[in-house]
Amino acid sequence: MSVLVNKDSKVIVQGFTGSEGTFHATQMIEYGTNVVGGVTPGKGGQSHLDRPVFNTVAEAVEKAGADVSIIFVPPAFAADAIQEAAEAGIKVIVAITEGIPVRDMIATKAFVDKKGATLIGPNCPGVITPGEAKVGIMPGFVFKQGRIGIVSKSGTLTYEAADQIVKAGFGISTAIGIGGDPIIGTSTKEAVQLLMEDDETDAIVMIGEIGGNYEAEASYWIKENGNKKPVVGFIAGQTAPKGKRMGHAGAIIGGADDTAEAKMRIMRECGVDVSESPAEIGATMVKALEKAGVTA
Repeated sequence: MSVLVNKDSKVIVQGFTGSEGTFHATQMIEYGTNVVGGVTPGKGGQSHLDRPVFNTVAEAVEKAGADVSIIFVPPAFAADAIQEAAEAGIKVIVAITEGIPVRDMIATKAFVDKKGATLIGPNCPGVITPGEAKVGIMPGFVFKQGRIGIVSKSGTLTYEAADQIVKAGFGISTAIGIGGDPIIGTSTKEAVQLLMEDDETDAIVMIGEIGGNYEAEASYWIKENGNKKPVVGFIAGQTAPKGKRMGHAGAIIGGADDTAEAKMRIMRECGVDVSESPAEIGATMVKALEKAGVTA
């Protein structure tokens, strides 16, 4: 069992023939992801990267059996693209697009939830189950198969954590980049929950940042559910000034519990092993695993 995507996932690319869609679809195909086609309105019936192009997601579902979609569509049209995928019955939707208007995303999140689909992102690096499927923009070579799950708001820190864990002799079960926008489809808690329930994941890295309450919510859930697996946490933005947005649209300190210091305190109180520095995520995980009796 893997989380969200695997070798049997039938992936389509929305915005398939655009420059970004083409570049990342090529990388995904080279990785071994089962890309069954793409969608570009008006170009249906053509072939691109030796895959069929469809006019609509519904057509891709009907003719190619698509069940996962990755979206490379400009911000003004991306919310519509997400809703189209959910309406067509796609079960896992990965929205890479950055800068989708918040107002659009409020309605879109409600629509996706009503349709029973899982939305990852927007403004995220995607999802990877190493050796099976890469549905995203992450560098696949960094990730090796293993039993450590990663949930992260940051793309680059996802790759950094994976690299450290692999160098420590472990590997990754699934890495989920949830995205850094104020309104995202899947929260830190929901992603952690998926990995907690996965039989092939022994421990979890949870990478957050200043702003919002996602990490606190996840930490309280971990504690309430009995700390079943070791969790290592890291919060980016420890030196960020209040009231100033840092990097991601959602990374702004709005209240006392939005600071890195407060989030790290809550994590510790809930039994999460906190890494003080991004350079120590791997070493902190090794200690957490030793404490739990898990070896490489």
